[in-house]
Amino acid sequence: MNALESPSRLAPQLAAIREQFPILAQTVHGKPLVYLDNAATTQKPLAVLEAMRAFEVRDYANVHRGVHVLSQRATDAFEAAREKVAAFVHARSAGEIVFVRGATEAINLVAQSFARARLQPGDEVLVTAMEHHADIVPWQMVCDASGARLRVAPIRDDGALDLQALPELLAPRTRMVAVTHVSNVLGTVNDVASVAQLAHARGVPVLVDGAQAVAHLPVDVQALGVLWGRAELLAGMPPYQGGGDMIRSVSFERTTYADPPARFEAGTPHITGAVGLAAAIDFVQGLGWDAIAQHERALLELAQNALVRIPGLRIYGTVPDKIGVVSFNIDGLHAHDLGTIADAEGVAIRAGHHCAMPLMQRYGVAAMARASLGLYNGEDDIDALVRAGRKAQAMFAA
Repeated sequence: MNALESPSRLAPQLAAIREQFPILAQTVHGKPLVYLDNAATTQKPLAVLEAMRAFEVRDYANVHRGVHVLSQRATDAFEAAREKVAAFVHARSAGEIVFVRGATEAINLVAQSFARARLQPGDEVLVTAMEHHADIVPWQMVCDASGARLRVAPIRDDGALDLQALPELLAPRTRMVAVTHVSNVLGTVNDVASVAQLAHARGVPVLVDGAQAVAHLPVDVQALGVLWGRAELLAGMPPYQGGGDMIRSVSFERTTYADPPARFEAGTPHITGAVGLAAAIDFVQGLGWDAIAQHERALLELAQNALVRIPGLRIYGTVPDKIGVVSFNIDGLHAHDLGTIADAEGVAIRAGHHCAMPLMQRYGVAAMARASLGLYNGEDDIDALVRAGRKAQAMFAA
């Protein structure tokens, strides 16, 4: 497939891409579906759906513990997915990849298994003002349990992390830094390599919430220098959950645990999901990062330039280099009303606090509307979003 060009010249490629996402072909309230809620969840292409279905139809069984053919096939597919993920993020080995339900469980695992035992009264955990609740609440929980305290690195009005404030905030009692790679609300791409360099110079480990980054830009966990489940750190962590497949031996007197990553994958994993993830990686790499990034940048510029022409509309997060997320409000109109009006036009956007209540407080609002772009979105989708915004503004201005 050729590299994606600007949206105005994308029609042939975009049509072919959209055909790979059957969910987009439907109508909502009699209007063509415009899906702009990609920061919450993205849609699956046929390659992923078919890979998952083929696995379920032919190979599905539990992994690691069976000697029969189906279990062996399932195990091979599951571990092949682990190898593919490791290569995708440039981990040193597949043994550094732990499959969990999602980023929320991953952060809780690190907070409870790695950080909690290392925290003492008076210690500090540093987060940023733009974090998702999943990168705030787990740290509050371990701080409450240990007597440590949570500190917050500020952001500027444009949504950029205030890097100049970090050296002072990295105090002698700082034991952990947690930072999002990309804000799910503002689209800000944080310089996590610089954050990690500052923290590591003081011997402080770093957790990066990469949930919003990995679908939009290439990630090299070794080049970033961040804490990425390095094998030696995983080996020193106790298990987060107990159950099958995370043990070496069990008796009523004593249990010994398996080596990572199995130590952190208790019970039956989401095997089909791992197979689908491997197919999704192939799909994204087939398009190419440069092509995806160029397409999303062009759409983002188009969306922001058109939305700011709507009277009373304010965009939150205006740093130049950001991913395709536009969070905004219109004067006199609640974000939920805006989301409802957009839905009536077939446009699926997010409305609310986006699991980032402290960030809403930072900007003095209760909620925001958010349109988040994906590789299957095009100019027509942006036009529909702008029409919905203008309709909402006109209805409440009348």
